[in-house]
Amino acid sequence: MAAIIGTLAGRVTQPSYITLPNVIVRPFSVFTVLFGKHTQLPPRPKPPPESEIEESFLKGSGPGGQKINKTSSAVQLKHIPTGIVVKSQATRSRTQNRNIARELLAQRLDELYKGENSRTNIVAEIKKKKQQSAAKKSRRKYRALELLKAGAINEMQQSDKEWLDAAQDDGAQSVEPEESGFDDGIPGGPAVGTAASNPRPSSPVVAKQSP
Repeated sequence: MAAIIGTLAGRVTQPSYITLPNVIVRPFSVFTVLFGKHTQLPPRPKPPPESEIEESFLKGSGPGGQKINKTSSAVQLKHIPTGIVVKSQATRSRTQNRNIARELLAQRLDELYKGENSRTNIVAEIKKKKQQSAAKKSRRKYRALELLKAGAINEMQQSDKEWLDAAQDDGAQSVEPEESGFDDGIPGGPAVGTAASNPRPSSPVVAKQSP
């Protein structure tokens, strides 16, 4: 009896597992359907080490007031191994111009070393494809509108043609006059100025003799 109870208890306490198929179902994504996959851009190039950079500060030129013209806020960098020189005076802050100048130098070096595979070229190609796709969609949209407009005009012309044909058919049908007993306005009688087709014979006149 104890063995039976132990067996039943083991069956009750033993957890049950459900075997699931080894398939991962991706949930439906409206964003993916509408906009497609996100285009992954290459990372921004990193500037060269400071040991390869020759930095100098210059006075700015152009509009911007005395802060630009009288202070050395413009930054010029020269890459010693390649001789590439970049300059930045985008802002009035020397610190920001230093960071911008290093980004420009890194971009120039990336274009020099990678050529068509540089980040600048890839971004330009992506923008070009997007513009071409937008232009293609615009042409397709206007083409569909033109076809829809042409179809509506053809339908109106066909409807007008059918209406005119039906009106012409109704006008071409002749209506036969019905026979009546009216002839020149005299009901049931002969025409004025003509003799009757079947004249009634006149009765002979008998003269009475006097006795």
